Amino acid sequence: MKSKNCLRDFYILWSTQSLSQLGSAMTGFALTLWLYEKTGSALSTATLTICTYAPYVIMSIFAGAISDKYDKKKTMLVCDALAALTTVLVFVLYRTDTLSLWHLYAINAVSGLMNTVQQPASEVAYTLTVPKAFYQKASAYQSLSRSVISIGNPLISSALYGLAGLEAVIAVDMATFAVAFLALLLFIRLPDVQREAGKEEKVLTLAKEGLRFLREHRLVLDVILFMSGVNLIASAFDAVLPALVIPRHGNGALGLVTSCSGVAMVLGSMLATMMPRPKNRVRVIYLTMLFSLGTENFLLAFSRNPVLWCAGQVIGWMLVPVMSANQNVIMRNTIPVALQGRVYACRNTLQFFTIPIGLALGGFMVDSVCEPFMRANQSSAVLTALFGSGKGSGAALMMFALGAAGVILCLVTGRKLKKYRYTDEESEEG
Repeated sequence: MKSKNCLRDFYILWSTQSLSQLGSAMTGFALTLWLYEKTGSALSTATLTICTYAPYVIMSIFAGAISDKYDKKKTMLVCDALAALTTVLVFVLYRTDTLSLWHLYAINAVSGLMNTVQQPASEVAYTLTVPKAFYQKASAYQSLSRSVISIGNPLISSALYGLAGLEAVIAVDMATFAVAFLALLLFIRLPDVQREAGKEEKVLTLAKEGLRFLREHRLVLDVILFMSGVNLIASAFDAVLPALVIPRHGNGALGLVTSCSGVAMVLGSMLATMMPRPKNRVRVIYLTMLFSLGTENFLLAFSRNPVLWCAGQVIGWMLVPVMSANQNVIMRNTIPVALQGRVYACRNTLQFFTIPIGLALGGFMVDSVCEPFMRANQSSAVLTALFGSGKGSGAALMMFALGAAGVILCLVTGRKLKKYRYTDEESEEG
């Protein structure tokens, strides 16, 4: 009962914010469906994600400084309100039949910017509502909600969009926003973060402090850089997966295979909540990624069966929440609360800038290198036995290349990370 009481604010914040994130994700998915119906262009729909993601990568360092300078609760409320206004604008433009491509790109950019500022503030808010002994449990719950959203968002959104249209999806989004906004406004009280007296807090100075902290704490920086490499490979995987599955088994198989990653992350999140403290969290991070990258990619590359692809997704994604929970514990224990906003923002830029690069690289390699190579060598018995024939065989070849790259990354970087022996006890002593 005592642990439940001390986590009361976290549970309220986590559940309502997760609900709001589900609503936002549903609107984003419905807009993708609407845009594809209008244009029939995969590039146009992909640009929606780019417009959302670009502010996140480019502006995160400064956004974190802003979140550290101002009250966390007020920052979250303002950002959530402005993001909700962009959704209202979409609704108005849609109802007046004036919604166009550039409107969505601009609105997504503004919404992405709001999320860029809100995200580091919310990370600090979670830290402020969770006692240190429950960091791992809280991180696992966050991973669980992300996993549930990744499963439920496309299923609920596509069903609601098909039955009642875009207006119904937006209405649900606004309802979930109202719940999260009122819960944060009325029921969550965040403790004040102590700042150094008399210190001038210019945004640029705060941003530099975030980068300086990472330079001085190589453990945190090296883990972040390792994860940026993992994200490069994982995002390339995301670009390659449709080219592997659709030509061989169609859209339905792609939906099934994709949903398996969300199921795996739910299971992994539950596993992370029950795991005891590891002796060395850094070791857990690179070993889980070695297992994931060194199994899933090869299984998908060498098989042509959707059942095996689903198994590969489960194997590859189940340990991701375990990795994420351990990284979050390291960061929350290592970074002073007063610096967390700016340091998390620097993390966002350094760890996630490789995602759009990986998406572009994966698509380019399949279309321009691997598929042409397999067509030119379709008479090779060895290549056909390994990767199959026809369209999709080039994607299988690229999956193999990603698996090899992932293993090399983990083995090479793992040797560097082995010098760190991070334990929670050491952090508490320090």
